[in-house]
Amino acid sequence: MKSHASKDTSLVLIKPDGVQRSLVGNMINRFEERGLKIIGLKMLMPTQDQCEEHYNKDDAWFTRKGEEIVAEMKKDNLPVERAAVEYGRDIIRNIVQYMTGGPVVAMVLQGHAVPDVVSQMVGSTEPVSADIGTIRGDFTIDSYYLSTIDKRAVRNLIHCSEDKKEAVRETAIWFNENELMNYATAHERILYDVSADGHWKH
Repeated sequence: MKSHASKDTSLVLIKPDGVQRSLVGNMINRFEERGLKIIGLKMLMPTQDQCEEHYNKDDAWFTRKGEEIVAEMKKDNLPVERAAVEYGRDIIRNIVQYMTGGPVVAMVLQGHAVPDVVSQMVGSTEPVSADIGTIRGDFTIDSYYLSTIDKRAVRNLIHCSEDKKEAVRETAIWFNENELMNYATAHERILYDVSADGHWKH
């Protein structure tokens, strides 16, 4: 039987900068007000293995991001000393270093089209270009270029799954199945007509 569309999920990580800036409650509140359901929630210290498995980008991604950084460096007359792909790899190297340096809050959100909804709420991965009204657009102005020059991870507060397939892959890295709850909320009953145990009436 095909899963009901309201059972879509997204893995969300509030990164160390979001935790350190006491923005956890604000972010959770935004998701809940939108009507998304939390089915998994915990605070933890990420391991290097978890982060490297999570950020498993390919050379095409490294090259694309690196070329963007190189273009910015050339525009500012800064020396380009390595291939673009290496600047791209630095992004992930620095993220792993930063993500393992402090606690994160991990959660799994559930709801209709939730990966797209959460992505809209979170905003562009690079905060400087994120729209006002999004989490990144409202709370930070960092950029890949600036973070590369400073030799650190971009401070973009939060991660969310790109699509349904990624949500499944990423959730398995951060949660065991027994840590995910099955229950119904009042919001869900109004929208989707489900019983209190989370099962559909139709």
